[in-house]
Amino acid sequence: MANKLTFLDLAELILEKIRKPLSVSEIWSTAVELGLADKISTSGKTPWKTMGAQIYLDIRDNPNTKFFQYSKRPARFYLKKYSSESFVLSDSEQSLFDSRKKFQERDLHPLLVKFANANVNFKAHLKTIFHESSSKNKKGFNKWLHPDIVGVYFPFSDFNEATLRLQESLSINSVKLFSFELKIKLDLSNLRESYFQAVSNSSWANEGYLVALNISEDPDFLD
Repeated sequence: MANKLTFLDLAELILEKIRKPLSVSEIWSTAVELGLADKISTSGKTPWKTMGAQIYLDIRDNPNTKFFQYSKRPARFYLKKYSSESFVLSDSEQSLFDSRKKFQERDLHPLLVKFANANVNFKAHLKTIFHESSSKNKKGFNKWLHPDIVGVYFPFSDFNEATLRLQESLSINSVKLFSFELKIKLDLSNLRESYFQAVSNSSWANEGYLVALNISEDPDFLD
């Protein structure tokens, strides 16, 4: 049987092969592409998070660690022996970086609307709420009162006639209301505010969600 690798061994091997700083998800996806992920003995569903936690602890606790954190947002790691090297973004990476700078939260709304409508756990009809038109806008209360998107689920199409008659006789309202607070990214810098914002503006809903396109891979955040 081939020798198994630890998460740290695998991270070192991938960084040595690629010779550039990578996030833990990039390290893991590269390992999968190269057929090296099978050398890790793990049954976890998110092995890249386990790898990230181990790299972080190794950097923090091991004075002879081979790793260092190259950047925080996103969290990328590299080998100490190459710490003096500088890197230039490729054209595709620069293009992605530029596009992210111009990205707006509202650009994500159509994607969430389509997902919530098609997903069996929601089957919801969604609508964007325009905070700027709120009467509370000048006082700065609008983002705490109004979510980015509201949704409603009408279950009637899933009910048979007998169930509908029973609901009517008991005056039961089975409509479900949803609240969605949407962020481009979620990390330690905005987690607390985003969480309480989502809680504050969803008190009226049956279910409230904090949704993010990019979630930080910083081990401190994941803890």
